[in-house]
Amino acid sequence: IPVFILAGLLVHCVFLASIFDIYFSSPLVHGMTPRQTPLPPPAKRLVLFVADGLRADSLYELNSNGTPQAPYLRGILENKGSWGISHTRVPTESRPGHVALIAGFYEDVSAVAKGWKENPVEFDSVFNESKYTWSWGSPDILPMFAKGATGDHVYTFCYAAESEDFGAKDAAKLDIWVFDHVKSFFNSSRGNLTLFSALNEEKVVLFLHLLGIDTNGHAHRPNSREYKENIKKVDEGVKEIASMIDNFYGNDGKTAFVLTSDHGMTDWGSHGAGHPSETLTPLIVWGAGVNYPQKVTSQSFEDNFLKEWKLENLKRLDVNQADIAPLMASLIGVPFPLNSVGTLPLEYLNNSAHFKAESIFTNAVQILEQFKVKMNQKKETTLSFLFTPFKPLSDSEQINFLKKIRLCIQQQKYDEAISLCKSLINLALEGLSYYHTYDRLFLGLSIAMGFVGWTTYVILMIIKAHTNLTKTVPANKKKSTVLFYGFAFAGMIIAFFLLIQTCPWTYYIYCLLPVPVWYAVLREIPVIQDLATNVLSLHIGQSVGFLLVCILGIEILVFSFFYRSALTVGLLVFAGWPVITQLWVQAKTRALIWTLLCVLLAIFPLMPVVGREPNIPLVIAAGLLTLLISCFSLASLRKSKKYRDNQDLKVYFYQMLSIALSTYIVSSTHDSLKNKQGLPVLNQTISWMTLVSSPVLLLLSPTFLFQRLFSILLSLMSTYLLLSTGYEALFPLVLFGLMFVWINMEQEALQHYGLSHKPKLAVFNFTCAMDITQFRQLHLDDVRRSFFFVFFIVTAFFGTGNIASINSFDPASVYCFLTVFSPFMMGGLLVLKVVIPFVLVSCAFEAVQVTTQLSSKSLFLIVLVISDLMALHFFFLVKDYGSWLDIGTSISHYVLVMSLTIFMMVMNGLAQLLTTRRLELPRRTKHHSK
Repeated sequence: IPVFILAGLLVHCVFLASIFDIYFSSPLVHGMTPRQTPLPPPAKRLVLFVADGLRADSLYELNSNGTPQAPYLRGILENKGSWGISHTRVPTESRPGHVALIAGFYEDVSAVAKGWKENPVEFDSVFNESKYTWSWGSPDILPMFAKGATGDHVYTFCYAAESEDFGAKDAAKLDIWVFDHVKSFFNSSRGNLTLFSALNEEKVVLFLHLLGIDTNGHAHRPNSREYKENIKKVDEGVKEIASMIDNFYGNDGKTAFVLTSDHGMTDWGSHGAGHPSETLTPLIVWGAGVNYPQKVTSQSFEDNFLKEWKLENLKRLDVNQADIAPLMASLIGVPFPLNSVGTLPLEYLNNSAHFKAESIFTNAVQILEQFKVKMNQKKETTLSFLFTPFKPLSDSEQINFLKKIRLCIQQQKYDEAISLCKSLINLALEGLSYYHTYDRLFLGLSIAMGFVGWTTYVILMIIKAHTNLTKTVPANKKKSTVLFYGFAFAGMIIAFFLLIQTCPWTYYIYCLLPVPVWYAVLREIPVIQDLATNVLSLHIGQSVGFLLVCILGIEILVFSFFYRSALTVGLLVFAGWPVITQLWVQAKTRALIWTLLCVLLAIFPLMPVVGREPNIPLVIAAGLLTLLISCFSLASLRKSKKYRDNQDLKVYFYQMLSIALSTYIVSSTHDSLKNKQGLPVLNQTISWMTLVSSPVLLLLSPTFLFQRLFSILLSLMSTYLLLSTGYEALFPLVLFGLMFVWINMEQEALQHYGLSHKPKLAVFNFTCAMDITQFRQLHLDDVRRSFFFVFFIVTAFFGTGNIASINSFDPASVYCFLTVFSPFMMGGLLVLKVVIPFVLVSCAFEAVQVTTQLSSKSLFLIVLVISDLMALHFFFLVKDYGSWLDIGTSISHYVLVMSLTIFMMVMNGLAQLLTTRRLELPRRTKHHSK
């Protein structure tokens, strides 16, 4: 068994890792030469304001009384500069947003997992190409660009990380800190000759990162007074800084200003996904070299924003977020960042047609350089007769393009040159994508082969070891030797083929994995023959019916990943299960409770995603309800004759105390934050102590079936309450109720099919269950049991949220533990919140296994097959086209199902530990810690 489990874990880790190689590999290439426009630039210096988390509509819309949110910036876009919307990509997080703005490329999605501070890949940026860059703001963003720069010409001034407190009285102080430090910096430069002369150089960048709006948005939501007040403060700060800089340089008209944002924010204060409120950010550019407002009579956009914002008569110039980097480079005349994929937005430039043509030509050549490097890399690692080049940009086509553009510029046909450059840029970007995904089909087929082989092997193992469908046939040694050498030879050919192409080592794993897997399948040919004989002897209608039910079940599971309401449909079908199978005849009360709880649980997937509207009274209600149920359960335990041990009752009493404390802490913490008094230290201490002590208390409880399961609920519930902000606090209660009845219903099902006598659940002990040596063989009904488990696991995950809610980072859930921004600590606590319902389901499944006398291995193998079939489904649904939300979601689905399979193996072990282990306290002690 351990060998099989290890092999399974290994295979699933490979399947999971493959997706990162196939879809998440870094798009960056190195070895290009910097290119800059040959003509003199319009600006000597550039000031970049990034208002973190600022939505486009929040800045541009008018107040109810018709006055602008940001009067100074409104005045700029109406009288002095150009404006538009910058469209960001998923994931809408600070790090990828800033990389797109300042380096001009979109990081692959996996960069979010690398953290906010480090450079997962080396890249070039506008800051790196500048002569000097001074930056002020968050310690999460600034060091990333200083670290990636060559030499030490990028200077950073950051406040302490502890300042980023979601529970603070006013996060706008972060922005005031930045404005104050910029002012004192310029004042101090008058007495520092070196600094003064550096500031008067050309190609200087000043970067102000303003985090207050984002922090206030998370803490109070974007429609709050705090968020809007913060926008006003930023508007005033930008006005003061712009005027101070103009005065400092004697109004020489050589400063360009850019104001934008890295991402937006949803109405409920989170970001990360692809909702328009997260992907639409403002862009206002003014100063040297920038176009004045352009009056128009009509302009058409898909949205109705212009009317809402009363800006129909001013030309709106939309860009992609990565286009801002070449715009900044062009304004101050630095080389375009080497890995930039942005297209220079010419309509923002107020310059000669010659300058525009030369600038966009430089842009096109810089992107073409990347294409050439990428193509040569692929050419070197592919056998010449197998290499398929990107036809629209063959060597002759490239030369042709460059000649035509050069000729047009010489003949002063600038408009024609510009349109040719845009065509070249689009083709080069297509070509970059073509070579980036060159090996995708080949790797995808290898993984799919491995997947199908593995699932087939697991099915064969189930049939061979856990059913009566096959006869044991001695293996034919001669045949298996031939088979072994055949597969060994195939493996050597594949390895040789990869070796001569100098492929990365991971390719060897993906391509060689199907070899041993299919060898293992073909070794079981006698089992396949026996199975075929048995299936053919069955009634054809039965076989087809069973197959259709299986397919329908798996489709509902797959569907539920896209539409949570599919879980409601599934649960309503489950509600009718006792009626369909006639179980209700022998257990009317249990069947009725089962139906009621299924209907209750079916309501949760129809509710809005968690975290949008905090509802603390519901969390308190859930805590009180748990206490009420606990009192009834304790009363019934006291009545039972076998229960005389006061020490065990004390454990339950402590757990109930913990629930009461958690309920109080949630209420008092949220009141304190509401009144802007921050997170009380006492509350924070008790929260962390509850988190640590609840698993210990759980292991002190007796291992009788219902008592241990009840103790598990109380322990997990005390932590879950602290992490809840609304209706989800009731979810584990209803889920646990259903799990409790499920264990009883499975007993009835066993009796119904005459598979075993009915053990008394009340006196059933988990520790004794491990000694059962007489496991029964699998029955067709066990497939249904396993399907129930997978369905409940998926319900535990999507019952209160969806994919978008997982990658939308809402910190409100962790306010009882911490309010200072710490991505990994907050992420860890949010993962714990997701895991708690999983643990409840896993422990119930463990109870079902031991009470129905099945080895955990046999049921687990069926679960493995179900989840692998789902994973194969999602493997083929992974997209790399369409909207960024679709791409992100499709990849998240696959990663989730694959993680689920590995995770269920871990959960299986954890459930065994939680149900069978017991810590014994010395009986004489008077004091009980915790």
